[in-house]
Amino acid sequence: MIGRLTGRIGYRAEDHILIDVGGVGYLVYCSDRTLATLPGVGEAVSLYTDLVVREDLMQLFGFPTLVEKEWHRLLMSVQGVGAKVSLAILGTLGPEGVGRAIALGDWAAVKAAKGVGPKTAQRIVLDLKDKAPGVMALGGSVTEAMEGPEPGREAEVVEPVEAPKAKAKPKPRAPSSASAQADALSALSNLGYGPSEAAAAVAEAAGENPEANEAALIRAALKLLAPKG
Repeated sequence: MIGRLTGRIGYRAEDHILIDVGGVGYLVYCSDRTLATLPGVGEAVSLYTDLVVREDLMQLFGFPTLVEKEWHRLLMSVQGVGAKVSLAILGTLGPEGVGRAIALGDWAAVKAAKGVGPKTAQRIVLDLKDKAPGVMALGGSVTEAMEGPEPGREAEVVEPVEAPKAKAKPKPRAPSSASAQADALSALSNLGYGPSEAAAAVAEAAGENPEANEAALIRAALKLLAPKG
């Protein structure tokens, strides 16, 4: 399995690039969004890759982060979603947008990707709604853990942010409630929400439904954080 390639761009095409790694050229297919961020021919590049093997074909697909690669693999687990459709979705929404759309059940956002019909979009949201929070919680931490801190820079220690306790009538709480809230808070932070607003939204969502699991808390918190009007 080829999991990552580091080399120089030999040439660029409409939907793929050639990466020269020690004199060996690898064709790597990427989303439009990823291609737009890559440097020019002759420049150094490093991409995480996923190898798809079929009876008559072997193709490499490239991603700038491990999180995006995991979204690609998760999307392809849905019936009717192949590599090209997955890249189209990631190219249109980006990994954060995919997570937000699935958490909110917004299949219309998924359908905006080229080649995705309404039935496929609805199937993606339905099939992945319980799996998506695990990938959302990864955020940038996976890439940082693999690569380590930048040269000459010490790794930063991030203190966990505790969500304020919600005032609610005493109810039996599910054993995993605290863990679900922490994971939901991490997912919202990775989507770009500030610690205070994310913690307040998760706390309010947990107060309304103390036994909600991680996926339900994320969906409820995102609705609370959505712009009003």
